[in-house]
Amino acid sequence: MTIQRMDNVLIVVDDLDAVVAFFVELGMELEGRSPVEGRWVERIIALDDVRQDVAMLRTPDGHGRIELAKFHTSKAVGGAPQDAPTNTLGIRRIMFAVDDIDGAVARLRAHGAELVGEIVQYENIYRLCYVRGPEGIVVGLAEQLG
Repeated sequence: MTIQRMDNVLIVVDDLDAVVAFFVELGMELEGRSPVEGRWVERIIALDDVRQDVAMLRTPDGHGRIELAKFHTSKAVGGAPQDAPTNTLGIRRIMFAVDDIDGAVARLRAHGAELVGEIVQYENIYRLCYVRGPEGIVVGLAEQLG
């Protein structure tokens, strides 16, 4: 058995609208949004009385997807602090290739995003940065040079 592909990454959020707007501004496309509830989902995630809203976004090339979930019941449980440093255990960021890192950062700042560090250049290959968006979500941005 081999993996066919990575299908999506789930991010549990409190303000679904703000996080969807952030990722749409980055260039992702909203595939759909719907309520999810019922015994089938309760059996998969091992929680009772689940009621959530889910939004699915995809990258413009159609290969990458992010699933956002807002739990109404059972209420979401807080994990690491929203401003957790990069060396905190767990998934710390999602990296996106962009064609204009300065433009992407400027657009995301309009949605409350802040640079984690600085925009830096790695040799003559990439310009890179981390941006903290709504709810402490960290995305990496990579602009290939040349």
